[in-house]
Amino acid sequence: MRAAYIEAHGDASEILVGELPTPRPGPGQVLLRVGAAAINPIDLYLRSGRVAMPMSFPYVVGTDVAGTVEEVGPGVTRFRPGDRAWGSNQGILGRQGSAAEFACTDEGWLHPTPPGLSDPEAASIAMVGLTAHLGLFDRARLGPGESVYVAGGGGGVGSMVVQMAKAVGARVATTAGQPASLDLCRRLGADLVLNYKEDDVPARLREWSEEGIDVWYETQRDPDLMTIVPLLRKRGRLVLMAGRDATPTLPLGSFYPRNCSIFGFAMFNYSADEQLICAEDMARWLSQGLLRPSVGRTFPLDQAAQAEQFLEDNTVGGAGTLVGKVVITIGEG
Repeated sequence: MRAAYIEAHGDASEILVGELPTPRPGPGQVLLRVGAAAINPIDLYLRSGRVAMPMSFPYVVGTDVAGTVEEVGPGVTRFRPGDRAWGSNQGILGRQGSAAEFACTDEGWLHPTPPGLSDPEAASIAMVGLTAHLGLFDRARLGPGESVYVAGGGGGVGSMVVQMAKAVGARVATTAGQPASLDLCRRLGADLVLNYKEDDVPARLREWSEEGIDVWYETQRDPDLMTIVPLLRKRGRLVLMAGRDATPTLPLGSFYPRNCSIFGFAMFNYSADEQLICAEDMARWLSQGLLRPSVGRTFPLDQAAQAEQFLEDNTVGGAGTLVGKVVITIGEG
């Protein structure tokens, strides 16, 4: 099979595209003919070696996947050949990645693709959708009528947070810095959309929610807790899922006397069964038109290195040329 892979850690130029052996499904596993593989910031960190995880070379890149079941191993009960499926959790904790013509994975990491959703769209919602759901509902326990703030509502996780919070009846404020991103936030249903380059965001948030924010979903790698914590409501919850090198100052006087909480998490700490709860909600919201994918830029498999470099330029480099997800297209779907 053709695959995008690395033989050593390094920058995006280390990614090669060539022939590797097609994997075979073992007990409980599914062989997927891949239609699309979406990439995320964690892909960049794994490829570069910045995040250390068990990995065997050649290592196929990519964490998110969507395609059609080609073959199933003994004991598989949820899928059969010809079914369409999507999933995440590839390329981590010793697993091979998804940017290949075929991917083999335990059936628990896969979910049925809803009718009408293309493979690029299904791959684009995988990790970001699971991450948004876990942060909002497993960690912060978001409820109807509460207020939510998320930075970068036009981004991968941010766009999912906006839509999921609205789906359960919450009020949502968000920020963006480009006209296309601001427009997307409005189309996704955000109640308050601010331009972080022009607006006084803290002041506008105080006006919007005078008693404070119930759930602050932080997507930035260097959170400013001195600004965030005073903006939380009594019993407010702050969700952290990025910023491995950050060492922010915590204003304790604004934090503990108001029963505020900080929740950190990483999606790959959750089991397949725990993530299944997220996927079932996502499927329901997709069918109801309450959740929409946002594919920002697609690259063919032969340009996998360019795809990762483009994502890195926008996430780490702040180029500002991406709205939506970066997806590598491989087959039909």
